[in-house]
Order: sequence, then C-alpha cells, then structure tokens
Amino acid sequence: MSRLAGRVALVTGGARGIGRGIVERFLEEGASVMVADLDEDGSALDAELGEHSLYRRLDVTRADDWAAAFGALRERFGRVDILVNNAGTSRTGSIEDASEADWRFVMDTNALSVFLGCQQAVKAMRETGGAIVNIASARGQRTGAAQCAYSASKAAVLSLTESIALHCGEHGLPIRCNAICPGVIDTPLMRQHAATVAPDEPAAVVAKMTAMGIMGRLGTMREIGDAAVFLASGEASFVTGTALNVDGGFRIRDV
Repeated sequence: MSRLAGRVALVTGGARGIGRGIVERFLEEGASVMVADLDEDGSALDAELGEHSLYRRLDVTRADDWAAAFGALRERFGRVDILVNNAGTSRTGSIEDASEADWRFVMDTNALSVFLGCQQAVKAMRETGGAIVNIASARGQRTGAAQCAYSASKAAVLSLTESIALHCGEHGLPIRCNAICPGVIDTPLMRQHAATVAPDEPAAVVAKMTAMGIMGRLGTMREIGDAAVFLASGEASFVTGTALNVDGGFRIRDV
C-alpha cells in the first residue's frame, strides 16, 4: 500500500540533490508533489516526473512567492498536506573571515525560508492537518569552526522546528513538525565540491568526508527520502518536535 496515497506535498529545492531524492520517494509512495526550485526547466522536469508533479519557480526568501506557491498548489490539487523545507545553501567561513553578506545570505536562505514556509503551511493545514519536515543538518547539532553561518542557520531550523511543534500542540492544531539532520550525503553538488577543492585528487576529499561518519560510506539521497516519507506518513503519527539523525554516526564520531 502506498504510504502517501492521496497526499499533496510541496518540496523546496526539489529539482536536484537531496530534494530530488525526496520528490522521487514521495511520488513512489503515491503523493502529488509541487517541485519548487530556482533556475530549472520546469516543463522538462514535469515531463520527466509525470502527471502527479508540478514544477514552480520559488524564491524561498520571499513571503509573496510562498503565498503564491501555496495558492497554486491548492488550485491544482485542492489541498496541501505536507511541506518539506529542503532548499538551502552554504558558505564556508569562520567568525574571523565570514562576511556580513555571507551571514545574511546563508541565514536568509536556510532559516528565514523555513520560517516563511512554515507560516504558510500552518495557515493551510490548521483545519485539515498535515506534516512539516524541515531539512536541517548534522552541523546544526555539531558545528565546525569554518561553518559558523551554516551551522548557526541549521541550529535555528532545529529550534524553530521545536517551537512550531509546541505551538501546534498547545493550540490543538493537527500538524506535526519534525526535522531531519543529514550527514554527508552523496549528491552531485558534493562531488562538484570535492572536484573544486582538490581538482587533482577529488577522491581524497570524498574519503575524508566519508570518514566523518562511522559506517564507512556516504549517505544516499534515497535514504534521506526514506526518512522524509516516514515523517510525512501516518507511521509517524505520534512523532513531533524531533530531529531524526540520518548521518551515519557523524554526531557521535570523535573527529
């Protein structure tokens, strides 16, 4: 039986990487999905993913874009049951060399976007119920010196997730809000990063990133998709305000 049959979801950053893995798993489990992203060929993506998907260009840092996206989703599918806040970015920099522009860009893309999306989701789901899944990061729990803005933004996502879960519970709203904390996931962007950092030996960078966990391998996009399916489905009906670590042991590794 399809675990998300009849459900309608919006997934940000859904055209590539982890977001694409989540979209594909949701479609496999019977959901209809709005794939929200920037700078993609929407018609080609719709043709590739099928009739149960709808591409929409969405700037996740703009409240008016969010309102329009939710309106379009309701117009196409009649309802909204699931929001996955996956869109994000990263800028490397310590407290001494990160710029104010870096900080604002990362916080807007990673944290403000989740705030704006969750506002729309709670408004849309307050009567019919639903599930919010925020993609945070293992770096939101265990920071690094060179990830000051990124780690802070993901820690904000974790705190916001708990705040929303508390609000919905205290006001009797049938909405669950949870987060996923991925570790190092094997995505095209991760491979591109390795090639940029060490063009002569990208495999060494991948090996170093693999060693950040304890399982001897990288995570897969599908594994994050599996976690999102669980949290969005009825199987997680008594789960809210939690952070699910899908990190290959990164958080407990002494590195």
